Amino acid sequence: MKDNWDNAFRLMLQSEGGFVNHPSDPGGMTNLGVTKATWESWVGREVDEAEMRGLTPEKVKPLYKEWYWDAVRGDDLPMGLDYLMFDFAVNAGAGRAIKLLQTAIGVRADGQFGPITMGAVQTTDPVELIEWFSQAKEDFYRSLTTFSTFGTGWLNRVADVKQHATSMVT
Repeated sequence: MKDNWDNAFRLMLQSEGGFVNHPSDPGGMTNLGVTKATWESWVGREVDEAEMRGLTPEKVKPLYKEWYWDAVRGDDLPMGLDYLMFDFAVNAGAGRAIKLLQTAIGVRADGQFGPITMGAVQTTDPVELIEWFSQAKEDFYRSLTTFSTFGTGWLNRVADVKQHATSMVT
């Protein structure tokens, strides 16, 4: 829901943390969840480590709103599901988040969030959807080759996001 954007952004930043450059992370240099490649694409030029370290929530918020929240139609989703979708889009891409949602609600998983997808979302129990989606997220993370390195953190995030999303619904 439109009123949940600031809260969802705040919660997502808590999950993402600050600057990291883990050698096993395919995303490489990252700050506040924004990879160097993503930031370069957003600003339209190459950036260095100093700029990456200098990112602030205020600087990255427009990127998150446009490329992730808006991409999964956060303003149009039920409270809780909006946060769940946004968080997974940040972590795995908006297209993957939409396809996972489409699979959960039984519509063609094409990654396009149109009226058929929205209609199915509106007729599905949000708590059941959050439960199913969270399990599917866990399955996705377990399938990744870097699960042995990052899996515990990912599973903790799935549980935390699920808890917050469910509490937003109820």
